[in-house]
Formats: sequence, structure tokens, C-alpha cells
Amino acid sequence: MSNKKKTISAPYYSIGQLRLATWRDLKRESASLAQSKKGSKSEEEYVETVKSFLKDIKTIEQYFVYPGKIRLEKLCQALNKEEYVSLTHNISEINRQLVSDEYLKYPTSTHSEDGEPAGDDMRELSSGQKKNYFEVLFVEDLPAKDEVALHEKLDEIREPNEQFTYNFLVQPSFQDALIALIFNPNLQAAVIRYAPHYASTNISELLKPYIQNVLKIDLENRPEYELGPLLGEMVRQFRPELDTYYVTDTSLTDLKDSTLRQFSRIYYRKEDLQELHLGIVRGVRERFDTPFFSALKEYSQKPTGIFHAMPISRGNSVFKSRWIKDFGEFYGRNMFLAETSSTTGGLDSLLQPTGPLKKAQEMAAQTYGAQRTFFVTNGTSTANKIVLQAIIEPGDLVLIDRDCHKSHHYGMVLSGAYPVYLDSYPIEEYSMYGAVPLKEIKEKLLQLREAGRLDKVKMLLLTNCTFDGIVYNVEKVMQEVLAIKPDMIFLWDEAWFAFAGFTYIYKQRTAMFCAKKLFDKYRSEAYRKEYKNHIKQLAKGEESKMPDPDKVCIRVYATQSTHKTLSSFRQGSMIHIWDEDFRKKSENTFLEAYMTHTSTSPNYQMLASLDVGRRQAEFEGYEMVEKSIEMAMVLRAKVTNNPQLSKYFDVLTVKDFIPSEYQETGLVEYYAPDTGWNRMETAWEKDEFMLDPTKITLFIGRTGVDGDTFKNKYLMDQFNIQINKTSRNTVLFMTNIGTTRGSVAYLTNALLKISEQLDEEFRSLNSRENEIAQKRINSLINEVPPLPDFSMFHSSFRAVPNVPGGNIREAYFMAYNEENYEYFPLRDCKKAMAEGRDLVASSFVIPYPPGFPVLVPGQVVSEEIINFMLALDVKEIHGYRADLGLRIFRDSVLNRQKTATALGAMGIGIGMGNSKKKK
Repeated sequence: MSNKKKTISAPYYSIGQLRLATWRDLKRESASLAQSKKGSKSEEEYVETVKSFLKDIKTIEQYFVYPGKIRLEKLCQALNKEEYVSLTHNISEINRQLVSDEYLKYPTSTHSEDGEPAGDDMRELSSGQKKNYFEVLFVEDLPAKDEVALHEKLDEIREPNEQFTYNFLVQPSFQDALIALIFNPNLQAAVIRYAPHYASTNISELLKPYIQNVLKIDLENRPEYELGPLLGEMVRQFRPELDTYYVTDTSLTDLKDSTLRQFSRIYYRKEDLQELHLGIVRGVRERFDTPFFSALKEYSQKPTGIFHAMPISRGNSVFKSRWIKDFGEFYGRNMFLAETSSTTGGLDSLLQPTGPLKKAQEMAAQTYGAQRTFFVTNGTSTANKIVLQAIIEPGDLVLIDRDCHKSHHYGMVLSGAYPVYLDSYPIEEYSMYGAVPLKEIKEKLLQLREAGRLDKVKMLLLTNCTFDGIVYNVEKVMQEVLAIKPDMIFLWDEAWFAFAGFTYIYKQRTAMFCAKKLFDKYRSEAYRKEYKNHIKQLAKGEESKMPDPDKVCIRVYATQSTHKTLSSFRQGSMIHIWDEDFRKKSENTFLEAYMTHTSTSPNYQMLASLDVGRRQAEFEGYEMVEKSIEMAMVLRAKVTNNPQLSKYFDVLTVKDFIPSEYQETGLVEYYAPDTGWNRMETAWEKDEFMLDPTKITLFIGRTGVDGDTFKNKYLMDQFNIQINKTSRNTVLFMTNIGTTRGSVAYLTNALLKISEQLDEEFRSLNSRENEIAQKRINSLINEVPPLPDFSMFHSSFRAVPNVPGGNIREAYFMAYNEENYEYFPLRDCKKAMAEGRDLVASSFVIPYPPGFPVLVPGQVVSEEIINFMLALDVKEIHGYRADLGLRIFRDSVLNRQKTATALGAMGIGIGMGNSKKKK
């Protein structure tokens, strides 16, 4: 019998879906009740059904400010009084407000009886002022009358012209507070009263599937006086963006230092509510600040005289033109008013920031959980090169996944590092790769240690998550690698994962979160004690699986494409750093590399978008990321449940992407028609790899259409649906924080129409055409090209004979001299290899898709690589021309290079045309 734990299923993916569905069903049943005949059996049945739904509604709504206890009680009263028409009307209105979020427009009326705007709310609407509404978690077991008094007191101290307004969400217990944190995205602050009790009385079977992270926390036996500070820690864990406040009677001398550090501010019960109110508003105002965007707006409104570069500045060369005025009208005047090269007058220099840009980057670092953050205005391709050039020296070894983004490979060339390529596990059925297993990484490290080369290893470079959505267990990888090499530097390419830090399940697998977690862990006395016990229990000759706390050093870098998954103009990216040796070892080289690759004329609009994107991520990130996951899950269910769609399309899920050996928990799919939704919390915590559900890969083999044709002929040409990636038999859709229910419905409708077109096309085929079509389908499903592993570097380009690590830079620059290479037809390669010739690539060869190098300079061409290229049916292959063939080094050059390598090892140089001499 398998010992894998069964995951818990639920009828809806998220509490948000469950909540809206329950209100929708209540609306339907109450309408039927209102239309039923008095005294009939159907009336009795409807009454019982409505009562059941109201019971569920009360269980859910405890964690939301709107509609609130007063309205829910009035619904129950209307039902008891048999006022069914009024009941239906009120339920319909609440349902409308929730679906549209319209109640947020009237924030100070959310706890009133009728919910209609009045007084200040109406004046706000009529004057056109916009208030930013949020909610504050208030943790104390208050009697009903005291809770009403709290709201009334808050109403008294509100200022009518405040930009920020809020309401309290009162929760009586530790567990209820945690549930509210998970359920309610409107929360922006938490006020924790001294010594809340632990257990909730509200946890029902209805809620359990959605609160697994809460239920596995067991603090029931802890004394109540410890629960306040512990709850503060939990807030930081689940919703770190929230400001936290502690209200206590404990004297200052008795408060622990950890408690003082844990909260934004500590108040005493005798202090007036107004002080707490002012603190809450100030905290939100500080987070709301966008230093650079605000400075740019202010600058754009200043009258200036333009006597420097950029005629387009202020729009003078555009709006006065008779020929390009339409360009200005398209973008609007503000775009040009903000166009400047000034670094003074309230603005700042990206290369040496001292003002608003410096502050904006510091705020971004805090939001993303980094020690330092740098804005990048020419994409993550450049961010990758900056980090590599900053950290890596010529001759260093870098462990790197072979199918990572090409910018990393070019970074190897620029830095002069010796790449040690790591192979991801193949997913041949769908012509894609997964990720690099941890055992592969450790084997390479131990092989290098055996060869006496471990000291030359500088960095481990991995892509998290991959284009197709494979996510590493970052904490586990870093822990086990640091046990072998405690000073390893990690570069995590999170180009497609910038959004992950804003919801707890995802955040556990991000670079910055894990860096901070491991930093704290290895410096704790508890870990030091655990490590000593571990060492004592090791058998003779057995290796430690735990890093030595006296040697380990946390040095972690992450590059993120903010523009890919959060709000930023195109090419807006960030570099996040958690490196305890940054100032001591890397700051100077990093700043040099940053200046090397960063323009002296950065785009200010892009910088402003990074600043504003940070604000949005901090205030709305949790809600928007959760909704993007929900939209992805809805799309998965739609395709899976629809017989017409499932005739041609399959949504690939966990079991299709991740072999069972890497799935400790046994989670194989997120959704199945017969069981519903499977919870993924435990799998994201424990499994070696997980699949990001927002990456939705559709298998289209049964359509008989390859991925590239499906993308262009069907999606783009007919429906103007844009996607990023295809493989031979798949297309990849992604949801993000901008995905709406309407866009998911549009895509679903488009897929339905495409499937109906395919029905018509197949019906119209004659027998011979049908035979050809079936062969094409069989080819897409079964005749998949083999995915080759990295072969090896030729002996001429190896750092050390028979040891991983190749001199890719040497090979790259040798190809600058056209006399050093020749073109070799692909069809003749196998014969030449059979005759004993080494074919060595002189250039990168990168097919799109899949978009990673199948050959790099200095790599030996293998039979598997030739078979792969012969089977490819894509037209775009960078570094290869079908009419000429592969660019291969001449044998005479390889022989000379082998001699040069041998002599170079003895300190003797030899000329090699345009190639660089070894030092």
C-alpha cells in the first residue's frame, strides 16, 4: 500500500469561488421561495434549503466586513417573518454588490443597516474625490455591544477629507485571525490585543479544505500571553505586507525584544483609539508612497526651458509638428511632459541614485523581501548578465541548467566562466524539458570535488519557474548544496515568477523568502545544537547532509521580469539580492557591472512603472495573484469538463510534467471531474518539483495541427489571442494579475469554435485525406523527436581533461575568424561521425521552440542532437542555416587548439588567429 497521503478535495478551488457560488445559489433558491405557493410542500422545502444556505453564509461571512452581521441577521428575520419578496430583494442586492465590488465605493457605510451611501459618502461621490478603502483585522473577543461601540468610535474620529478610510474586521481568536488573513484580501493592517484565546468555534467541514495551512499549526497548549506575539509572527508569514500593531498592558521592561521588533508599533490600552487610528493611516500612507513616480509627476508640471538633448521632451517637437502630431495624440501629453534626461530638479540618477530612485528601490527591496533591489530598464536578459559579470571571474566554474534562457549562456561568454551544464529531466511526449533534479546537481558537485575542483565552483544557476511552469523546492536545493559547498552563490532566474512573493503557497519557493529563512535558521542556537547532534550520529565516512553553521554563507540573487507577471512597462525588471557578503565581496563589482550594462539614458516612464508596480503588489498583490490562480483553475476545469473541448484538447497537469519519483505527496492533478479540486498546500511545501497552475499547457495532438500552426492560423488570425510558447504538440496559455473572467470566457468560447471547425474539417475529408490526417495525428502524438542531453565539450575546450567545465568563451571568439570554421550539411553529419570525425560547434544553435541551445560553442555534436534537429519541424533556428548547414570548427583548428590548451596549462602561450590567448 502506498504511504502517500491523499490530498483533500473541495467543490470549489478557492474560498472566493465558494463564497460567490453560495450567494448565487441562495439568490436562486430565495427567488423560488418567493414564487412558491403559501402553505405548499415546495414552500417548506425551499425554506429549509434557504436556511441551510444562510447557515453556510454565516460561516463564511464572519471573515468579511461586508455584508456584515446586521444585514445577515435581517435576512434571517425576513425568512422567519415569511417576508420572502423582501428577502429575495436584499439577497439580490448583496449578491450584486459582491460580484461587482461596488460596496467598496461606499466604504463608511459597509457596517450600516442598509448599505446605501449617505452623508459623507454622497458628498464624496458628488465631488469626484476618490478614497482608498481597506480593512483592518482587530483581534479581540469583544461582546457584541463593545464591537458596535468600536465602530461608532471609529466613525467619530474619521476626518471627512481623509484619503484613506477603513473599517475594522473583529475576530475573537488566534485561529479566526489566521483564517481572516487567508480569506480576506482587503486587509492592510492587523491590530492584536494582548492574549487572544487560541481556538475558533467557527471551523466547519465547509471551511476545512481552504484552511489547511491554519489547521496544521498546533499552538493550543501555548499560554495565552504568548499568543499575541506569535500571531504577529504568523501575520508576517502569511501576509508580510500588512502593518501590525500590538495593544497590551505589559510594562515596557517586561516586553521581549523579539516582541518589540515584531510589530510596527506597540500601544497600551489606556491610550486613545485616535492614536491607533493615526498610526494605521500613517502606515498605509507610507506604503502608498511612490517616490520616483511622484517626483516625475511633479517635475512634469514645472515650467521649464529645454536647452539640452531630446527635442521630444515636453512634446515640443511632436505637438507643433504637422506630420507626427497624431503620435502625440495617441500617447497623450503626460507621456512627453515626463520625457527628460534630467537627473536633478527633484529627479534622480539610476546609475548613482541618492533621492527618489534610491528610496523607490529601498521600498521595493522591503516589498520583495530582499536586502537590496536594483531596477533594470532593459529586461531580465540584461539583469542576468549584470549578476554574472558582477560575481563571476574568468576561470570560475558555474553549474547551470543547459535549457535556461540564452542570456545566461552569453553571460558565460562575457564573464569567461567555465559552464558545467546540468541536464533537466526530459518530457519527450510533449517535446519539452522539466527541471534539473537535485541528485544531478549533487553528483556534479561531488565529481568536481573528487577532481579537486570544488574550490573553483562559484555559482549554481537555475530557472525558477521554467517557461512551462516547473518550480523548484528552492529551500531544499540550497540546503543540500550548501552541505557540500557552504559558500555557494545562487542565481535564481525568476523571470516568470515575480508574482510569486505575494501569496504564501508560492512564496515558499522563491529565492528571497528562502534566503532569509535559511539565514535566520543557520544562525540560531537551535540549529547549532541540531547540527552537533547530527554530526555525532554520522557513521564513519558518512557525509553530513546539513550545512556547517560556522562555514555556511547565504549568498542569493534573483532576477525578475516585473513586466511579465506584474504591472510594469515592457523591459522593466528587477535584481533582488540577499547576500550577507555583498558589501564585503561584491558591491563594487556589482556596481561596475550595473554601470556596464545600464544605459546612461534610462526610460523614466519605465522606472516610474516599476515604482507604481511595487505599490500595487504591496496593496493588491495578494488578492490579484490569488485571482489569477483562480482564473487558471477555472480554465482547467472548463476544458476538462466540456465533452466538446476534451475531444481535441487535454490540459496537462502535475503527473504529465513531474515524474512520480519527485512527488513525495503523490499529488497528480489539481482538478478531476470525478473528485473535484485537490488541495496543493502540502505538495508545494514538500515535493521536489511543483507545477505552477497559472501556466496552462494544452495538448493539441488530436487536432492534427502542430503548435506553431495552431497559434497562428487559429488563435491569432481568427480570435486575436496571443500566446508566448508552443511546442510540437502543445500550446501554452498563462493567466496573470490582468486576466479577467471575461477573458477566460472568451478563450473558452474560441476553443469551442475551433473544436467545431475541426469537426467540420474532419467530416469533409475523403478517405485518402482522412488517412493523411490520421498519420499526421499519430505523428504529433507518438512520433515525438528525442530530446538530447548535453553531450560534452571537446577536449580542446575543457578546463581540465575528463572533468566537467568548458571554455565557452575561447570557442566563441575563435569563430570570429571565418577561416577557423566550415559549414557542414546536417544530412552528412552522421556519416562523418561514424567515420570517426569530431564535429564541434562554433556557434550557439537555438531552435524556437523550445528556445534553449541544443549546441553551444565548443560542444561536440552527438548523434542524438542530429536526430533531434532532423526531426524538428520549426522554421526558426538561431545560429543555423539549412542552406549552409552547421558551423563546425575545422579539424586543423581543433588540433592546434588542443596543443594550445596543453601548452597553456604549462604557462606557454600560442597564437590562434583571432582567438584570445590563455593567461
